[in-house]
Amino acid sequence: MNINCIIVDDEPLAIRILEKYVADVPYLSLQGAFDSPIAAMRFLQQQQIDLVFLDINMPELSGINLVKALSQPPLVIFTTAFPDYAVEGFELDAIDYLVKPFAKERFLKAVQKAGLFLEKKTSPEQQLTHITLKADRKIYRIALDEILYCQAYGDYVKVILADKQLLPKTTLAKLMEQLPSTRFLRVHRSYLIAWDKVAYMEGNQLKIDDLLIPVGQQYRDAVLERLKPNR
Repeated sequence: MNINCIIVDDEPLAIRILEKYVADVPYLSLQGAFDSPIAAMRFLQQQQIDLVFLDINMPELSGINLVKALSQPPLVIFTTAFPDYAVEGFELDAIDYLVKPFAKERFLKAVQKAGLFLEKKTSPEQQLTHITLKADRKIYRIALDEILYCQAYGDYVKVILADKQLLPKTTLAKLMEQLPSTRFLRVHRSYLIAWDKVAYMEGNQLKIDDLLIPVGQQYRDAVLERLKPNR
């Protein structure tokens, strides 16, 4: 199992500690670390993330208000030096609440809880293998394995399959809600790609099949993180 996660904390030392802890857990895939809650919120609105290690008491926007601002927040493990926030944190269905400074053993316990929750949510009988798309006055049942990439096209999205393409009337953001984040990644404001179809990255382009897909500057870090060994 692979869990995509990010860190949000305005303290550089706290970020470094969490980065080290995350790096020691093989199934955690760090997609970014943010010292600005506003920047983190923008990222979460663009990318599908499974888990957030989130500080509460931050300037600009508290961790609690960040979660409230998201229409579909990921799992949250709150990290804070203020235990008084615990009740409010759990009211937001946080998976756990870590009071700084916390030991690595306590961190691992929280991560295991998140992993068990996600495993139950995506148990084999519930794993998504197909999606349905309405195009050309038909409703298509599409296997995820057939999708190469998706491209924004005005009020539509071009869904490029191995043997054909469909043009459903939707948006990339709405399509991302249907697709598992472990298998699909937004790499540009106009492109969503099937990660297992990527052959290589050269410059700011990804090679998929016989095509080169551009990587937007704001998505480059997430792409490079996915390309790291054992991620």
